[in-house]
Amino acid sequence: MPVRSLPPPTKRRKTAVESTSVKSLETQLTSAVTENGSLNPLADLLTLAYGSSDAREMSKAVYSVYRVFVLIITRGMLVHGGDATAKLVRKWIWEKLDSYVELLVGLLQDEEPALRKSSLEILFSLLKHLSTSLTKSSSTAQPQFHFAHFKHIVHGLLLCPPSPRSNGSSKHNSKMMPDVREHFVESWFSVYDDIRWCFLREATTVLSKYLSVENPHLLDDLLSIMEKLSTFPTDSSELNSWWVEELGVKPLKHKSAKGNAEEDDAAESVDGNDEDDWRKFFDEDSNAKDEKKNSVKGRAYTLTFHQSLFSLQAHRAVFTRTWLNFLPHLSSISTSSNRALTTRALNIMHRGVLPHLTRPVLVMDWISACVDLGETVGLLALNALFTLMRDYNLDYPSFFTRLYAFLHRDVLHLKHRARFFRLTELFLSSSHLPATLLASFVKRLSRLSLNAPPAAIIMIVPFTYNILKQHPALMVMIHNNPSTNTDPFIADEPNPNSTNALDSSLWELHSHIHHYDPAVSTIVRIFSEAFTKPGYSMEDFLDHTYGTLIETEVRRKIKREPALAMELRKDIFPMADAANLGDCLAGRDAVSELWVFE
Repeated sequence: MPVRSLPPPTKRRKTAVESTSVKSLETQLTSAVTENGSLNPLADLLTLAYGSSDAREMSKAVYSVYRVFVLIITRGMLVHGGDATAKLVRKWIWEKLDSYVELLVGLLQDEEPALRKSSLEILFSLLKHLSTSLTKSSSTAQPQFHFAHFKHIVHGLLLCPPSPRSNGSSKHNSKMMPDVREHFVESWFSVYDDIRWCFLREATTVLSKYLSVENPHLLDDLLSIMEKLSTFPTDSSELNSWWVEELGVKPLKHKSAKGNAEEDDAAESVDGNDEDDWRKFFDEDSNAKDEKKNSVKGRAYTLTFHQSLFSLQAHRAVFTRTWLNFLPHLSSISTSSNRALTTRALNIMHRGVLPHLTRPVLVMDWISACVDLGETVGLLALNALFTLMRDYNLDYPSFFTRLYAFLHRDVLHLKHRARFFRLTELFLSSSHLPATLLASFVKRLSRLSLNAPPAAIIMIVPFTYNILKQHPALMVMIHNNPSTNTDPFIADEPNPNSTNALDSSLWELHSHIHHYDPAVSTIVRIFSEAFTKPGYSMEDFLDHTYGTLIETEVRRKIKREPALAMELRKDIFPMADAANLGDCLAGRDAVSELWVFE
């Protein structure tokens, strides 16, 4: 909080007095900036902003300070140069600006939504003004980005300091407000290429400096932002949106001579963050065939900051570095919250992360470790692993062995069984898989159906039918008639290629013809008919539950009325002794008497 130059009040000021003071102080400061007068009222204006307990009055004070600082920045009062007195004044103004930014960062966690939104908008507006001023005062011909101010924004979003209006009631390591996150993602992170590039770079630095144990919501806040990124560029021509307008000017062509490397590094060091060497994570083939003519040539570690913003390779490099630093934190501590974050990360891995990495195989070890966790996490990890095998030529021979291990009794009782069948159908869709492998999967599911709920059996039957339809070599499993005492299938064999399933039969599915649920007994009969029907769409069977099955039976139209007794007999339980007939007619309950113990 800034040092106050006014004497402390003896009692709390009224709202009208505060409003008048804010207006008068802003008027004095506007005149002082224009006439090069004293800026001492700036400290008093900041004091009023910090001391306002009413949200409306604080909003007025915050915007007043904002207008004053914009005027100061645009008039070049923060530009280097001048005598010793000018340097002292400039240092004092920077201190007040830092104090104001600290106030705005804290308001991102305020209980008033309007203050949270306006604070974020003011922070980014100041970023634009400061970057423009830095570009005008720079000795180089390259546009600049004010990294020092942007670091405060990133820290406010990820570390979430408490609001100055909380009076110590909120904790420092709180969670990011949902409306702040949505506003940041929709207005800046997903729109402007320079904001996205700089945020990913600074987020990596925050991860390396601040332990997740001391900031338990850091990983959650960062993932909640990155998982909403759906506009990552896939071509250099898509790099065309800039929050700092000066960065929209195309940079000079990259000089490939070794002698120019020092000049490029000097230009890159403008942000003063030498330890943040994101460029070492870049490893892309410079002779790629799809390189566009209008893109900036050269490897990413020889590009300046301005050239990096126009390089798709550099954008993928910072994206890769962020994820490679983020994922190990999820595995460092095995907790329920980290497991939930791992599930969220794997949910977007195959479509939102792997396509944009410089080398997708870099995350192979982490994904393989997630497979060992089993359940939903392991299944989603298998999906990412399958994407690496199919699209990026990863050699993983034990993939189907790991998938076969997921076929246990619990998988048909979990709430995620629909996702399991979707992914398993995708994994087994290749026509080049051996018949012995597919037979093991079909037989194992057939065996599990004996203890499965009706909804799960309804999923297994069309799933098995589709595999038999696509692989006629498995039709022998329907016609096999093994001995009633022995089944050649080895249920405890972990290797799906050694289970002898092809020599067995699907007698388990055939037994469901006598199932108590008519929906199950009806659909199982398709194996007794000719395979002339086209394959089933699995999506029609994956949403069945006990509730949907009961609802279907209730709504079913009865074609033939069941046989019922027209008249209810009075002697439903007639007595063997005729002497007791009068007692029965008198209302004596013979069944109840059977449960009387003396």
